[in-house]
Amino acid sequence: MITLLTFLFVSISSISYAKNLVFALVPKSMNNPFFDLARDGCKKAEKEIGGIECLYIGPGEHTEQEQLQIVQDLIAKGVDGIAVASSNAAAMAKILKGTKIPVVTWDSDLLNEDAGLRSAYVGTKNYDIGVNLAKIVMELKPKGGEICIQSGGASAANHNERMSGIRDTIAGRADGGKYPSEALNGENGWKEAAGCPLYTNDDFPLSVQQMDDIFAKHPDLTAFVPTGGFPQFVSKAFRDLAEKHKDRISSQKTVVVIADTLPMQMEDLAAGRTHGQVGQQPFMMGYKSMLVLKDIVDKKPLKFDNDSLKAIYTGLDVCTPQNIKTCIAG
Repeated sequence: MITLLTFLFVSISSISYAKNLVFALVPKSMNNPFFDLARDGCKKAEKEIGGIECLYIGPGEHTEQEQLQIVQDLIAKGVDGIAVASSNAAAMAKILKGTKIPVVTWDSDLLNEDAGLRSAYVGTKNYDIGVNLAKIVMELKPKGGEICIQSGGASAANHNERMSGIRDTIAGRADGGKYPSEALNGENGWKEAAGCPLYTNDDFPLSVQQMDDIFAKHPDLTAFVPTGGFPQFVSKAFRDLAEKHKDRISSQKTVVVIADTLPMQMEDLAAGRTHGQVGQQPFMMGYKSMLVLKDIVDKKPLKFDNDSLKAIYTGLDVCTPQNIKTCIAG
């Protein structure tokens, strides 16, 4: 039986480098609609730039080890550039050490101490996602309460930064550069529910089950805040669950504020199944990653939004029922 890794290796091996520069866009998984939009941006850049190939390749499902193997194979085969959304930041750094191939990160960066291994980060200022998720929660629940944060992988730098943004904003403390920061334990009236944070590892059906379980275990839960759109990415299951808990959601006994603003998520917001969405711009991540790699190959200077972090930010959309018609950037 041909394994997925074997298939991917054969696919990589069969690439022809004679005509185009080959830039690989590596997501955390290829079964995530968020990353589909990054792929679309990558393909648009391929058409506009000319002379490059956007190779979109990653694990079929979120598997840290498989992503690491794919990046190793890409390096071994000598692609012209790699843009990777790191599932495990520390482990990815070990893979990238010593490579001469241009590397950028997107969506999920390396750890700060490993930032020198990549030429740029293209994506969201992840800490600010958490900040804005927290602001919506605090506006709806100014007296505080019990909160459960649902995250991705425990080693995912982007989700740890978002979690820190939530915690620090609610606690009224500054960004201390530690990700994740300390759990909430009474600051400004907020505590984290027992058993939280929840880690989904991008298993979307699991994320819905986790949400159902935490609602059952904590009937007085004040806020449920995923750092990614995990439960909404299995739309029917999420909507069935929202219907099951309709009374406590519609009454705002438990507020539900979730990261990302994909079309089905905005439908959930419009229908009252969530109370806020803080979205990224994945299309621009894929698009700009290709432009940056081309500039690196052409030895053009890069223009950063944050020079010290070598970061190029793609922006945020903060959506509530009040601004739902205008919150998404064009």
